[in-house]
Amino acid sequence: MGIPVRIHYTLWVVFILIAWSLAYGYMPRQYPGLSAATYWAIGLASAIVLFVSILVHELSHSYVAKKNGLPIARITLFFFGGVSEMTEEPQDPNLEVKMAAAGPLMSLLIAGVFGVFWYVAGFAGAPIAVIATLGYSALINAVLAAFNLVPAFPLDGGRVFRGALWRHSRNLVNATKTAARLSEAFSLLMMLGGFVAIIFGDFVDGLWIVVLGWFIRSGAETSLRETLVGRALSGVTVEQIMTRNVLTVPPDISVQQLVSDYFLVHRHGGYPVVKDGQILGIVTLQCVRSIPKERRATETVAQAMIPCERTVMVKPSMSALDALHKMAREAVGRLLVAQNDQLQGIVTRGDLIRTVQLRQELDVGWISQPVQTSLGATIPSIQAKRCVQCGAQLQSGIQFCPFCGARQPTE
Repeated sequence: MGIPVRIHYTLWVVFILIAWSLAYGYMPRQYPGLSAATYWAIGLASAIVLFVSILVHELSHSYVAKKNGLPIARITLFFFGGVSEMTEEPQDPNLEVKMAAAGPLMSLLIAGVFGVFWYVAGFAGAPIAVIATLGYSALINAVLAAFNLVPAFPLDGGRVFRGALWRHSRNLVNATKTAARLSEAFSLLMMLGGFVAIIFGDFVDGLWIVVLGWFIRSGAETSLRETLVGRALSGVTVEQIMTRNVLTVPPDISVQQLVSDYFLVHRHGGYPVVKDGQILGIVTLQCVRSIPKERRATETVAQAMIPCERTVMVKPSMSALDALHKMAREAVGRLLVAQNDQLQGIVTRGDLIRTVQLRQELDVGWISQPVQTSLGATIPSIQAKRCVQCGAQLQSGIQFCPFCGARQPTE
């Protein structure tokens, strides 16, 4: 379907753990008397089937999304299973319900198919290794479907629940808040149950339950925060919030002159490098820090800058939310705004944060007040501490701004 599939390194860890637990625990209890090699073969085959099933589960989400015009950036298989990464959220509650329900329904279908194969294999007298693999595959897909239907973020059931609330209330933010609170309660119960299991001696299963509960809690908090930010930036373009009269740097001055004439004078964490109207790149505090002090007087900006081909640039018409996502993907704190190879402005993460906070304070869009949920997902008030250089929102006690790298004064 044209969707990249990425395997995160944590998948290999859990793959070995699952194969090992099946080979030394589950399979010997269910099918005693086999050799160690047979148990390992069953464990490895079952683990492969599990993650292929998870991939098909995620592809079903992606198929529904793409059929309804929502692009999928990629599918990532990782420690807890898989995730389909959408570049934009559905704008219709019915679509959200369809997308979320597609995964568990596919898992149920896979469980049914493996169940039929398991029954036929047993009736036909197939080898025990084949019967064991088919039986486990049917069972684990049924469990996967049931667990994903729990109404808690970031599970599919949580999205179905939010979609149903959204359809009823016509308010995505309120629906997300309600779903997030339910997710928090469920995650706390899971973690409590996990701790109880650990206390009574079931350390491995208890630890898994605690970790899964923490994962659900974290996912609910992230989903709520993303919804609030997305609604705050709804309808806002880069052109509306960018800095237009950008101070640029010539490529032939020394790094030392750059420090004394720009970074120590102006409150910016990076500057476009321009010559004769052509964008050559961008130079940031990180670029300066990478050069030893004794070489700053001789090296030029052209040598220190991030060249144009590695500089992240966007068009003025791009939505502010897409710009925020692009910054996160590229791990940068600022984007050059260009049209027809001409510099139009610059937008920083601080600009985006201030826009969210200002629209929150002025009751613009969907956010009517500073948001504080029981999950602790807070968009800070606009009076909080700001970076002395880029103006980004910072927590107290921060010594260096994570966006521009500027040292902050001690409190």
